[in-house]
Amino acid sequence: MPALVLALAFACNMLGRGTGDTFIVFLLPLSHDFHWSRAQVSSVYSLYLVLTGIAAPLTGMMVDRWGPRFVYPAGLALLGTGCLLAGHLDKLWQFQLCIGVLNGMGVAMLGMVPASMLISRWFRSRMSTAMGIAYAGFGTGTLLIVPLTQWFIESHGWRDAYRILGIALLALLPLLLVLPWRRLATEAPAPPPRRADAGPLEETRAWQVKSAIRTRAYWQLVQVFAFTALAMYAMLAQVVAYLVQVGLKPLEAATAFGAQGLLSVMGMMASGWAADRFGFRAAATASFTSTFVGIVFLLLLSIHPAAWLVFPFVLFFGISQGARGPLVASLTARIFRGAGFATINGTIFAGMSVGGAVGSWVSGVLFDWTGGYRASFVFSMACIVIAALPFWSAKPLGARRSPVSSELR
Repeated sequence: MPALVLALAFACNMLGRGTGDTFIVFLLPLSHDFHWSRAQVSSVYSLYLVLTGIAAPLTGMMVDRWGPRFVYPAGLALLGTGCLLAGHLDKLWQFQLCIGVLNGMGVAMLGMVPASMLISRWFRSRMSTAMGIAYAGFGTGTLLIVPLTQWFIESHGWRDAYRILGIALLALLPLLLVLPWRRLATEAPAPPPRRADAGPLEETRAWQVKSAIRTRAYWQLVQVFAFTALAMYAMLAQVVAYLVQVGLKPLEAATAFGAQGLLSVMGMMASGWAADRFGFRAAATASFTSTFVGIVFLLLLSIHPAAWLVFPFVLFFGISQGARGPLVASLTARIFRGAGFATINGTIFAGMSVGGAVGSWVSGVLFDWTGGYRASFVFSMACIVIAALPFWSAKPLGARRSPVSSELR
């Protein structure tokens, strides 16, 4: 059953994030066909991220109340419907509704909020490693689905590409419906024996959102997620269009984006393992440093457009893409255990989605203002530094074991 839990979390993360990220390769054809500005097109992606954030705590409440048996199929249905409808649209507000709202809600319901609840029940030890494997589905989705969608766009057009995505997603619904949901959601290993150094809060306090938001640890986790997302999505929303601008063919740019997904699979699994082995501070510092270096190479590419600079960017940026997710999810599960965990995790995840939406929108505005991408790169590097600070300034986030009550105030 633990293997099925990981497989389910991995597959749903792959489908959700991979499909959500496909808008990056739809950006240019939509701009050309409808003559929309970059900020207008980016607004669809920003709305998608905002809805993912808004839906995250709602997803947590639904998981706490009805369980993953309802949440996962409903998310897949929303995501497939949004893509299927998008193949018939011609107004900006229609894309904002179908891709922004329906896909945003669908991705949230397929993502790490329900997955973290299942993993926290089945993996009491090596939880960070398990979270890393589940998060690796994000990178796998980017690796497989984004380049495949670009191929569909080039061979069949963007409308048929959306229709194919929608039909494929809806065809998977029966597989979700026949899973042994009762066992997945309710049967879990017995809790580990109490450690001598465990504080009373760790095992006895029943955490709810209203109590969690009174702790510094909660807001430090929000800071990590929100500013990481600001940095990443200020890059990701425009990176394919940018690589095309500096000389790559569209399919090559999409493949480079997908290669980041391949590397992120390894990076996310490695970050979870590193947190279990070396502690959260060391794992986070390594991942943030790698992201910063990757952005530096992309900045250099804007100054000196040499093709070889794409490779170190993909390497450093890709290996750390998504690497903070397993760390934050594992810390949240360790700090805020209890019946309200899914809802608490959803509100923290919302900070990432809102940060991603703002970052995506800011990158579009900065491009329209400056005519280039350098301002977005500098903005991203500043956000990376702010995101990394809690791992050095806050004891719970730098710990190598579960925090205790005195560390949370």
